[in-house]
Amino acid sequence: MRVGIGYDIHRFVESRPFMLGGIEVPNIKGLEGHSDGDALIHAICDAILGAAGLNDIGHQFPVNDDRYLNISSAELLKEVSEKIKKKSLRVEYVDSVVILEEPKIAPFKDSMRREISACLGISMDSVSIKATTQEGIGAIGRGEALAAYAIACLI
Repeated sequence: MRVGIGYDIHRFVESRPFMLGGIEVPNIKGLEGHSDGDALIHAICDAILGAAGLNDIGHQFPVNDDRYLNISSAELLKEVSEKIKKKSLRVEYVDSVVILEEPKIAPFKDSMRREISACLGISMDSVSIKATTQEGIGAIGRGEALAAYAIACLI
């Protein structure tokens, strides 16, 4: 078994859909980024890439490459899944935590788990998403940003 960890943080911005876990979550702000800004999927990608001994998401999908401008992060996750298959690896389990003040994402977690598991070709039971707040501390606590951590187990 191989294990990797991933982390990402993105700032909230006006006039952009809020993409998280591969789905659009209703919110007045979205996440800044070269792609769709989905910090949860970015953290999961980095966890998987790390476990596979591959370069990180920034190396795989550079921000100076217009092919990835506004791309769905779910598409990036599918590409990461294909990259690890070439190394005869597959995702066994993904555990993640999203840190944000608002909006509350509990009503959307199952849809996120369904999308992520479909991208990876694994059971929905093999994807965990938890959420917490920053208790009003720092940029995340002020509602300026969102962060995500992920751990991936590959076999």
